[in-house]
Amino acid sequence: MPPIPGSGLAKGLAVTLRTMTKKTVTEQYPDVQPELPPRTRGVIGLFEENCTVCMLCARECPDWCIYIDSHKETVPAAAPGGRERSRNVLDRFAIDFSLCMYCGICIEVCPFDALFWSPEFEYSETDIRDLTHERDKLREWMWTVPAPPALDPGAEEPKELAAARKTADKLVAQREAAEQKAAEREAAEQEAAEREAAPRDTARPEQEGRE
Repeated sequence: MPPIPGSGLAKGLAVTLRTMTKKTVTEQYPDVQPELPPRTRGVIGLFEENCTVCMLCARECPDWCIYIDSHKETVPAAAPGGRERSRNVLDRFAIDFSLCMYCGICIEVCPFDALFWSPEFEYSETDIRDLTHERDKLREWMWTVPAPPALDPGAEEPKELAAARKTADKLVAQREAAEQKAAEREAAEQEAAEREAAPRDTARPEQEGRE
């Protein structure tokens, strides 16, 4: 049986009518920002204070898109008679996002938690050479990194957190002990001063009576 003329057009119009009655799912970007998952791989943020210039991220990067420059500085001894130490100071940390394939290896291998994923994705450029972002821009993206998810209530406390809490408690105890010793020393000195002043005060009336 030959097809009825205009049947295809009728089917197409029927699909159009059914679609028109449904709720739209189009996101009006850029007027409305999309709600991205917290683990979105947008850009890489740099927490510069944690970076020790160990170069692990640059060595492990399969695309060689991380550029790091540094120099050494001598740190004076913390105590008299101690030995001076040298440390690496970060001069440049840049990532070429035109080469980056967003594998996340640099973030995984960083032993000091200096690199983090940020859901920021609006960093397109008209020139490919402008996709190499320096540490100032990477630090700005650091503040867009979402907070880590809460731990499971039944999970064990992380070793790093337990060690940090133990160290903090120890420092607080030492400070309280030092303050208590200082208070006892001050009280003892004040009491000694009062004892020295007491005989002088009692001796003055006797001398005045004799005169």
